[in-house]
Amino acid sequence: MREHHHPPRDHSVGQDGFEKRAGQRGGRGPRVFAPGDLKLLLLALIAEQPCHGYDLIRQIEGMFDGAYSPSPGVIYPTLTFLEESELIEGDAAGGKKRYNVTEVGRQSLLDQAIALDGVRMRIDVSKRSLRGHDRPAEIHEAVHNLRHALQMHHGRWNPTEIARVRDLLNNTAKAIVDGPVTAQSAQENAE
Repeated sequence: MREHHHPPRDHSVGQDGFEKRAGQRGGRGPRVFAPGDLKLLLLALIAEQPCHGYDLIRQIEGMFDGAYSPSPGVIYPTLTFLEESELIEGDAAGGKKRYNVTEVGRQSLLDQAIALDGVRMRIDVSKRSLRGHDRPAEIHEAVHNLRHALQMHHGRWNPTEIARVRDLLNNTAKAIVDGPVTAQSAQENAE
C-alpha cells in the first residue's frame, strides 16, 4: 500500500476572520465523495435505470435535496472510466449517449454491495452537513440564486471586481456567523 504525502497546508486567518488556504482554488465546496464513491454510485444508478449523463447529475442533485450538484466535469470523465472498464456501455443513438450496465458491471455491484451501502450512508451524512437540518427553503433558494449569479458573472473578473465580490461574500458570511443583531446591540453600536 502506497502512502501519499501531501505538502503541509497553510491555514491562516485573514483580517475578516475567515480561514484562507494557500493554493486552494476558488469556488469549490467541501469534498462530497470519498475516492471511488462516485464511480460506484453512478454504476448503481445506471443499473437501476439506463440513463444519460445529465439525468445522473439531476438524480444525484435530488439525493442531496439540491444542496449539491456534481459538475459535468466530474460526471463525464467518471462515465468514460466506467465505460473503458467495461462496467457500462454507452449508446449514442439520438445524439446523446445513454448508458447501460454490463454483466461485468452487475457483478461488480454484487461484489461491492457493502461498499455501496457505505456510499449511500455517506451521502446522507453529507446531505445533512451541506444543507443543514433547519435551513429554511427561502435560505436554500437564496444560496441557489447566489451560485447562479456567480456562474453568470464568468469572464468579467478583474482585480477590482474580484476584491468587491470577495468582500461582499466574506462580509455576508461573517454577518451570518455573528448572528442576528438585537435591538440592544444595534443601539450600543450606534452610540
